[in-house]
Amino acid sequence: MGVTALIFGIISIVLSFLSGLGIPGIVVFVLGPAGIVLGALGMKTPQKTIATAGLVLSIVALVIGGILFATCGCAVINACNEVVEQLNQLP
Repeated sequence: MGVTALIFGIISIVLSFLSGLGIPGIVVFVLGPAGIVLGALGMKTPQKTIATAGLVLSIVALVIGGILFATCGCAVINACNEVVEQLNQLP
């Protein structure tokens, strides 16, 4: 379980930087919690170090992914509002 949590954590941390682009963001929000659960379960095995690394990477990936997802969402909303505002000014 610890190795799987580590793999999920590594994949999540890499994809978290692309989380505003759609599909990678969805993958982060699926693998991140899975990595957290597997890392927590892996703490009961002899491979605690690997499980801890997977747990930490998954948590960090969720935080980074969440921040970037929210930032990209706000940027899209602001851009849409500007387009609507400019369209309303047309004669």
